[in-house]
Amino acid sequence: MTTTTSDTAEQPTLQRFQPTDLDASPEVNALLDRLGLGRLAAEGLTSFGGRNDNWAGRTSGGHQVFVKTVARTPEGGSPQLERALAFEGLARRLPAVSPLRTPGHLGSDRTAAVGVYRLLPGARSGSELALDDEFDEELCREAGRAVGALHALPADAAGSPDVVTEEAPLPPMPWLEALPWSTVQERSMGQIAAWRLVQDDAEVIAALHALRAAERAAPHAPSHCDLRFDQFLRHDGTLYLCDWEEFRLADPARDVGAFAGEWLFHATYQVFAPGAEQDGPAAGFGLDHAEIIERGAASLRRHTPRITAFWQGYLEQHTPDPGLAERAAAFAGWHMFDRLLATAELHATLNPVARAAAGIGRTLLLNPAGAVATLGFTQSSGSSR
Repeated sequence: MTTTTSDTAEQPTLQRFQPTDLDASPEVNALLDRLGLGRLAAEGLTSFGGRNDNWAGRTSGGHQVFVKTVARTPEGGSPQLERALAFEGLARRLPAVSPLRTPGHLGSDRTAAVGVYRLLPGARSGSELALDDEFDEELCREAGRAVGALHALPADAAGSPDVVTEEAPLPPMPWLEALPWSTVQERSMGQIAAWRLVQDDAEVIAALHALRAAERAAPHAPSHCDLRFDQFLRHDGTLYLCDWEEFRLADPARDVGAFAGEWLFHATYQVFAPGAEQDGPAAGFGLDHAEIIERGAASLRRHTPRITAFWQGYLEQHTPDPGLAERAAAFAGWHMFDRLLATAELHATLNPVARAAAGIGRTLLLNPAGAVATLGFTQSSGSSR
């Protein structure tokens, strides 16, 4: 059903891995048996990257399935699974012609924190499509329609679990002052350096607190809250949105800003990526400051029309509240910091792409109103609502 990619910008493509031994996870086949789908055998199984164990393949009953486990609390519950199931309940309200499509949920085991979904064989992730320059404006408009349809769903029908009303965890506000020692021990030197960029910038900290306050005051709607390229899959010409473990009632500007932030980060990365459409050093790291600025600006101009296309599709499905565009620009700024924190995981120092991303993120956070027009977040007469 769903795939994830590495959190590093150096590896943005879909990856397959040898799955965890099924014998170590007997709950998987036990659930498949209860659902009447047959069992998975070790032969022919594959797994996709990500934080959770997962298995993809054909069951003995002939069903193509994607199975994954999610985290459990020490008490045995699974907020991630509860949020995903809350979305599935709400998704039943979608009309058959809705632009929001997600692979079929075939069943779950709350005790074992396992979910089973229909596999989409041969699907390509949005990360792959973006890397191959195939996540074009029309596909971005389709993604905007999907997210707009999600935000247009009735908030009062999103279920009653407390997890659906919990505040989204990112950015982790206490970490703006200091990282917990346990967190420091788990982070790379590059990530610690990235956090220092944030913690040493009083203006960024103030802007993030202001964004949190604006978010709390904003109208909330059913939201994905973990929107990245790799949460989109294209299969047989249809775009799907996947991975609902962070689903909740939240400020819809989170999702809009995250999609914009994905393109901004991608555009920044393209300045330095091997094989980028440019002459010069193989990976861009020999560029001087002026060249970085020039190529970065050109890359942003090339990619921002896709953000605008997403927004236009979004307006076809949902009428935003008056402040959503400005908050979305600010969330795009936070997304740049979020991605650079992730990309720093495998590094001892911050490379030029991380620092460039931080600079763009800072600009958006400090002046989101000034970025609204640049990103194309303007109202359009094409809105259908």
